[in-house]
Order: sequence, then structure tokens, then C-alpha cells
Amino acid sequence: MSFKTEMCMCECRNKPAFGLLWAIAGLMISVPRGFLNWTNMVKFSLRSLFGMILLAVQPLTVMAAEPVPFDGSWKEQGFLRLFSNDYIQRGAQVDIVSDGTVSLLWRPVDATYRDTTRAAWTWSVSEGVIPTDLRTKGGDDRNLAVYFIFVDLARADALEGKSARRILSEDSARAIIYVWGGEHPAGARLASPYSPRMGTQILQTATTGRFAESVNLAQDYRSLFGSEPGALIGMALSADSDDTDGRIVASVSNLALN
Repeated sequence: MSFKTEMCMCECRNKPAFGLLWAIAGLMISVPRGFLNWTNMVKFSLRSLFGMILLAVQPLTVMAAEPVPFDGSWKEQGFLRLFSNDYIQRGAQVDIVSDGTVSLLWRPVDATYRDTTRAAWTWSVSEGVIPTDLRTKGGDDRNLAVYFIFVDLARADALEGKSARRILSEDSARAIIYVWGGEHPAGARLASPYSPRMGTQILQTATTGRFAESVNLAQDYRSLFGSEPGALIGMALSADSDDTDGRIVASVSNLALN
């Protein structure tokens, strides 16, 4: 074994992804010159090398996502004078029924999630409400909404564990609301009729079905609010059928942060 190859293997043990790249390079350097004829150069082509690199790095990217279970740590927060939804938390999935009702299922997040920039989840709707204008107070029912709430990093420790109502009253608080529903096209960005601190991103129109979502929180935050996001401090789910007196049967599963 050459010195370069040995050093590369040492790097590989300490830094898996980058170590692998150096190990591959080291092995190529230590190959005898006679071996590297035109036929063998094809076998060691850059295309093959980059293919090996992608296979090595891709699993690490997937593994970096942190699952967020529905394990009872989510707490319902209703709205004054309104009846609440039914939420059944069962590990990787939460089942939701909204029958002329509306409420939030809220979960504070700890410091390990504060620098989150991406999120993914799967959601399904088997019964839903009619399309509504989400820019109108009192007429903005939607099948499902997933909230990500940010505050200035300097305020994160003081607000950790607080209620959604308390955090959203904070001057620095901003909420991205990803919505399934409304009469607006997928991809539309809307200002909330309730607060300039909340921005809506439409992912799915008012229909039924099942979809897997992957969102760039940092990019969407910049698009909605024109600035860089602070610290992620909480998440929420909601289903809203009180204005149309409709009924929603839905679920959210496989929520993960990255």
C-alpha cells in the first residue's frame, strides 16, 4: 500500500464522504503506469468516478433529515368561540377530522432544529372543503395547512416552549403557511388577512388526493418576507372548515426537517 493510499484511508475513517473521494483518488495515484492504458482509462473515466461520488454522498443527504413524530408532544390550540378539530397522533402520522371546526395542533421545537432550512412531509385528503379566497377574513377555509414559525435568534431562548399565540405576538415572529386548498393556483404566494407576520404559500388546490411535499424554508421565507429567516421555534398543523360548514378528513405523515 502506498503512503498516499494509507493516508486517504485514514481520512476516510474520519470524514466518510470526503474520505471516500480522497481514497478513490489515492488508489488511482498508486496504480502502476502500465495499467492506465486507454482501455483501462475508460474504466476509470470521470463519469464512473462521479457516479461513485454521487452514490456515496446521496445516502448521507437522506440520513441528515430529522423525523418529527406525532407522539403526543403536539398540543391543540383552539380559537375563541370556535369548536376544535379532532387529531389522532399515532407516531409517524396524525389523522385529522374537521367538521365545521378549526384549530391548530402546535409543537414547539428545541434548539437542535433552529437552523432548519428544509422540510418534507406527505399529506392526504379524502374529504375536503370547497375553494375559498384565502385573502378574506371569515371566508378562508382550507383543507390543510402546515406552519413553520421563526423568530430572531436573539429571542429564541426566551420564547422556547411558549404557546403559538404568545410567539406570534412577538415583533420578530414570522410564519410560513403551506396550504392545501383555496381558489388560488399552486405556487401562489399570499399575504395573510390576519397578520403581516404570516405569509401563505399554496402547494395544492382544493381537491382530494395524496401528495409528498419537499420545501425550501429559507428560499420561501425570503420570497414571502424579503429577508433572511431567523431561528425555527415552532410548527403547527391545521384544518379549517368553520366558514363553509364543510367537513375535512385528512392526514399528515413522515414530517422531517433538514
